[in-house]
Amino acid sequence: MKRYKYLWVALAVMIFITPLGLLAAGTAWGEWGTEEVGEMLGYIPEGMEELSESWTIAPMTDYSISLLNGSFVGEAAGYILSAVAGVLLVIGIIHFIGKMVPAEQEGLNE
Repeated sequence: MKRYKYLWVALAVMIFITPLGLLAAGTAWGEWGTEEVGEMLGYIPEGMEELSESWTIAPMTDYSISLLNGSFVGEAAGYILSAVAGVLLVIGIIHFIGKMVPAEQEGLNE
């Protein structure tokens, strides 16, 4: 665990600066729909157009909570809830992989 202390600190810093995205104007990097990509590139890549039609269900569409739709509180709460879920998922996966790969086997026993 000591060996990865700085990586955990870096992850914590990224977690705490994530809410700054609420203050940014425009769309988040890489979260463009086919319309935005079409405007930026002048065309919509064929694969993106095909896949966008097959993915129609999202647990939290546009990071919103349906009970609080239409309010900034609802948007912010959805954004934060999505971030928390993502962080917990990443930490859970890291923890699971860490348990599956014994430290002694990798020479990381410290």
